[in-house]
Amino acid sequence: MAHTEQAQHQGGGMKNPVVKRLITVTIYLSLLTALEFVIAFLQPPGLLKNLEFGILTIFKAFYIVGEFMHLKHEVKSLIWSIMIPMAFIVWFIVALLAEGGSH
Repeated sequence: MAHTEQAQHQGGGMKNPVVKRLITVTIYLSLLTALEFVIAFLQPPGLLKNLEFGILTIFKAFYIVGEFMHLKHEVKSLIWSIMIPMAFIVWFIVALLAEGGSH
């Protein structure tokens, strides 16, 4: 047992796959957030900026739900039973926002 502990300490790399996965998730979410900051400060306000923010937010939400709520590892029917109603809710909100300004 002492030999395996010594080998783990001498390796220098991360041997724990959970820690490695958490670091990967943190880096990915940090990069998406940094991209959102770049868009926020460098792009003028408008529809394109809002659309880019919406798309990046959806990507981040899917990734967070998949990783931290472990939905990525579930059966496909459970994923679709959650995602299809969510897509309709998002569509409903967009439709209300679009129609609300038409009066």
